[in-house]
Amino acid sequence: MSTAEQALRRLELTIIRRLDGLLHGAHQGLLPGHGSESGDSRLYVPGEDDVRRMDWAVTARTTVPHVRDLIADRELETWALADLSASMDFGTAETDKRDLVVAAVGAIGFLSSRMGDRFGALVLHDEYIHRMPARTGRPALYGLLHSLMDAPRGRPVDDAPDLAEGIDVLAATRRKRGMRLVVSDFLDAQPDLDPDAERPWERPMRRLAARHQVLAVEVIDPRELELPDVGRVAFADPESGNVREVHLSPKIREAYAEAAALQREGTRLALRRAGVAHLVLRTDRDWVFDIAQFVLRQRRMAHVPHRVVTP
Repeated sequence: MSTAEQALRRLELTIIRRLDGLLHGAHQGLLPGHGSESGDSRLYVPGEDDVRRMDWAVTARTTVPHVRDLIADRELETWALADLSASMDFGTAETDKRDLVVAAVGAIGFLSSRMGDRFGALVLHDEYIHRMPARTGRPALYGLLHSLMDAPRGRPVDDAPDLAEGIDVLAATRRKRGMRLVVSDFLDAQPDLDPDAERPWERPMRRLAARHQVLAVEVIDPRELELPDVGRVAFADPESGNVREVHLSPKIREAYAEAAALQREGTRLALRRAGVAHLVLRTDRDWVFDIAQFVLRQRRMAHVPHRVVTP
């Protein structure tokens, strides 16, 4: 058995043993969705319920405002956008960011396939956006994950497709309503440190969320948040290949930490404005535990369909 095959089997066992059962119940999906089938009526909660779902027949009969819940769609088609650009080939903790991308796609894929959903992917890698058709079954998912694991390490590429372009292609790939997964570090080539500024990928994400359930998985490494006190260090930009030596003085490290915090806050606010669910996975944390906690939070908020839980 090859090393990649062993890694995939360990990944599947980890997901099934620790996350199995979280998708069973009233909502057959990682994110409780709005759905399209009418369900039961219940009392209207001002400030929480959408008045467009008002059940006027029951309201008129009881003289008390009621809304009609919607049953989450089943047998959805799930598509993932996996960012395997050069910046993902980085990690200073237990794993690297690329491994977390494979883990996140694998977790959603294995759990979705157990519900009978078809699963496909788009991959940002080098100068292309690679498309892997949506299929059902474990062998098809294994093949998709094998392709992600075997993809060569990223290299500096001119005019490589960015995240915004990838999200636009994801939106156009399949119009039928379903779940969409975007896994990236959401780092921009020219970051705007104003947290309220619009991100280049924000409008495409908002258009995607207007039609589909969307889960954005932000992958980060602790060294992207703060720098160690190690003196002079040579930094290499994986996207451009440029190298620069910097002396990590206390002032430099403090300025870097502030800039990183502003960048992360900007990402959080942009995803919130786009109306998508936001999950953060870190290379120095137990990603299975973080996914489980995220699912439980979403389940607790399932009675408020138009709200999105963000960390």
